[in-house]
Amino acid sequence: MNPGSRLITLEGGEGAGKSSAIEALEDWFVRQHLPVWVSREPGGSELGEQLRQLILQPRQDKVEPMAELLMVFAARAQHVQQEIRPRLRAGSFVLLDRFTDASFAYQGGGRGIDMNWIATLETWVQQDLRPGLVLWLDVPVDVGLARAAERGTQADRLESESLAFMHRVHGAYAERCRLHPASHRRIDAAQPQAAVLADLLGELARYVARVLP
Repeated sequence: MNPGSRLITLEGGEGAGKSSAIEALEDWFVRQHLPVWVSREPGGSELGEQLRQLILQPRQDKVEPMAELLMVFAARAQHVQQEIRPRLRAGSFVLLDRFTDASFAYQGGGRGIDMNWIATLETWVQQDLRPGLVLWLDVPVDVGLARAAERGTQADRLESESLAFMHRVHGAYAERCRLHPASHRRIDAAQPQAAVLADLLGELARYVARVLP
């Protein structure tokens, strides 16, 4: 069995609605009396959160794409070994706001880094650990950016990228779903929120029913 069968990740571009979705997913586990631990990437550990600031804070100097990718995977290495694996071994579900699919989307699709290099880092850092279920909140780029602008918060370094960058990110997420139909599920996040949450929870319930003994 995949050691990450209890690892569930939520993915999506800007304005996809991940914050409200992750709350609803966590609440579902609580109502089912199932152990769950919720975290985010980049971040999830003390070191990871420090690296998150370095990755996302706006800055004057140009961050090289490979430097960005390596910082993301450095945070992930700490997160996986210090936090994620111990909880999976203890029998808890782990629910993540973004994981390695985001690296394929943002650094691969967005930055143009060779996907094979990212896959090599994935294997090096995670070994055999892969999410059992990936829920991609798919929202058209223009709709997502309009939603993000409505939040009225300062955009981070990745959120400030060009429209072309965001379209490449979206395309990479779509390709990940095409390549991994067994684990990845596309959720139409342009629907009203109630419909989005209903689709998410339906996919989650079906998956968990298969995982539990």
